[in-house]
Amino acid sequence: MELRITEIFLSLQGETRTVGLPTVFIRLTGCPLRCGYCDTAYAFKGGKKMSLDDIMNEVRKYKAHYVTVTGGEPLAQKNALPLMTKLCDEGYEVSIETSGALDVSEVDPRVVKVVDLKTPGSKECSKNLYENIAHLNKKDHVKFVICNREDYDWSVDIMQQYDLSSKCEVLFSPSYNDISGSTLADWIVYDQLPVRFQIQLHKILWQDQPGK
Repeated sequence: MELRITEIFLSLQGETRTVGLPTVFIRLTGCPLRCGYCDTAYAFKGGKKMSLDDIMNEVRKYKAHYVTVTGGEPLAQKNALPLMTKLCDEGYEVSIETSGALDVSEVDPRVVKVVDLKTPGSKECSKNLYENIAHLNKKDHVKFVICNREDYDWSVDIMQQYDLSSKCEVLFSPSYNDISGSTLADWIVYDQLPVRFQIQLHKILWQDQPGK
């Protein structure tokens, strides 16, 4: 059983409620989406094939309790599912960063799902699979990357339409090159939204360097 892997590295979690904690990132190769603000286009192609055992051995080299399976789009490779189960079985706290365009129903229930619902500014809004919302629970996250006021208003509408704040944690993030963090923060405070505002810590520390 194999997966195509772009990189495996230790860094600080840049997002979600475990922000700042040392985390092993397993970046899978390939993605069916082409978001306008994508910062990991280098993971679209290439990579190397690794067995699940080889991946586990690489993860074990690091003294970290948290593991994030990311991409690209990790669910584009079916063997991401048994990998996550294997990681959970070994005692790691596992999260998956997924675009929201692929079915999450078969993800191991122990895994924290971070589902990125694509805003209009991403240019991939039509790919959202809203059926995924039924498979979220309190430990999971829905993330909206906000590029402009249209994205913000759209995200608020979706959040309210699906009552997301009662189902899971909702994250609003400014698109790094499109809108200032302070602008988005002001909108959230003014509207008193039940969301977590987040800035990508890894971009503040290391900009867009691969493997960071």
